[in-house]
Amino acid sequence: MGTAKRDRQRANRQSKLQAAQQAEEKAKTRKRVLKVGGLVAAALLAAFLYATFARDDSSSSDTAQNTTSTSVADETTASTVALSAPAPGKTITGTTPCPAANGSAERTTTFASAPPMCIDATKTYKAVVSTNKGDFTIVLDPKTAPLTVNNFVVLSRYHYYDGVPFHRIVNDFVAQAGDANPKNGRLGTGGPGYTFADELPASPSAYVPGVVAMANSGPNTNGSQFFIFVGPSNPFTANPNYTIFGKVDPGMDTTVPAIMAAGTDDAGVTEAVTINSVTITES
Repeated sequence: MGTAKRDRQRANRQSKLQAAQQAEEKAKTRKRVLKVGGLVAAALLAAFLYATFARDDSSSSDTAQNTTSTSVADETTASTVALSAPAPGKTITGTTPCPAANGSAERTTTFASAPPMCIDATKTYKAVVSTNKGDFTIVLDPKTAPLTVNNFVVLSRYHYYDGVPFHRIVNDFVAQAGDANPKNGRLGTGGPGYTFADELPASPSAYVPGVVAMANSGPNTNGSQFFIFVGPSNPFTANPNYTIFGKVDPGMDTTVPAIMAAGTDDAGVTEAVTINSVTITES
């Protein structure tokens, strides 16, 4: 009897040990699944954000072509309307001179180098953006992003953005424009011919509805493309990867919603929305 009792006790101990080991293994498996799921979710978000704001620089040609694009940037989605690339402007092959503040410079769309500092960062700069859906104003922020504001002011005074469409509009998210030099006629793939450094915000919380930021194809690849973030939620929770250089005011309650009405859930465009002109004021 004693031996049988000991055998039963030993069997019970082994059974409990085995059950504990199985429970531990299940817990580890759950942790691995959760970790992988989190990584996948993060990867999907990163891929979406990259697809939304990245320029496709795969083409070796930087020549602007006055052709019709049937796809939205990176060829990831197709618009339901044909968007026409703007007519090419003048090319500056040497050092970029500061354009006249009165807007009298000839329209220029290709530059050999980034512009010098042409603004006074102590002044107040605003950009009145006229579109076929109405006007909105960007209050620029030269103190936080002097390089970026300077770039936007210079390009605007060279009339770079005249005739440029919003090539990517995502419902309840962003409206993106700024490509006057699409590669091979594909809007969203080009820039002014140069890139410049990031001036990133300190925290992702800076991305609030109304902010205007630069699109890019990686660190320090800013050019001419920009987007208006409309929210309501903030997807930039991982890292602040996009330089903010201003905020829409006024226009968020009027013109911007009219622009967004031409968008789709997958970054398409159901109606052509075009920038007629950008007028810079300083005080």
